[in-house]
Amino acid sequence: MGAEVGFALNRGIDAVTLAAEYVGRKHIRIDGFLEPESARLLSSYLVSTDEWRHAIKADTQVFETSPSQMAAMDEAQRRMLDEAIFSEAAHDFRFRYDTIRVPDEAPERQRMATPLSAFAEFMASKPMLDFFRRLTGSDDINFVDAQATRYRAGDFLTRHDDVVEGKDRSHAFVFGLTEGWRPEWGGLLLFNGTDGDIIETKTPAFNTLDLFAIGQPHSVSYVAPYAAKDRLSVTGWLRTALP
Repeated sequence: MGAEVGFALNRGIDAVTLAAEYVGRKHIRIDGFLEPESARLLSSYLVSTDEWRHAIKADTQVFETSPSQMAAMDEAQRRMLDEAIFSEAAHDFRFRYDTIRVPDEAPERQRMATPLSAFAEFMASKPMLDFFRRLTGSDDINFVDAQATRYRAGDFLTRHDDVVEGKDRSHAFVFGLTEGWRPEWGGLLLFNGTDGDIIETKTPAFNTLDLFAIGQPHSVSYVAPYAAKDRLSVTGWLRTALP
């Protein structure tokens, strides 16, 4: 599928009102972020593509494999893998989910030529950089990176704050592409207070952008075995330096 679609911010978005809401909370959800037809095309691409890789963080490394390789594991192998991942996740930052990464470099993004790479280019375009600067009050935002994420049964992302030395991250975003999700299925975006309590919960939704400042502890809750669909999104960071 090519990247002919032209992405556009929803014409009904009021950046002034959103900025006033954002300033006191450093976190905001924007409903109806894109014009509907381009959100639909991006969602359809993510549902149909076979470019996904399964990512697992273990110890200090991130391992990636194809979903087909994961599916080929027998029950005993899968049980051993789950036990190892879950024992580490009880105490440390760990994750497992499917991903499609988008290169940072513009020529590579253009060669990728998919709706996902086109969306990444749109998010890093000058009009969108100006929009994010107005919304957050941060004039030093100069780049946006992106990756698609797919959470299935057993996937999760434990508590972390997105602060990584040398990444020049300013804000994080989650562009939701999931319709009809039920909170009891898990996959919730959770924001933690300083005492460990959950201070805010966001249920996966469609065509919504969650945007928040780096440094806020957050996680994605475990997706239950009875979840009836996949949790799809495009995530990334607003960065203060060019790649």
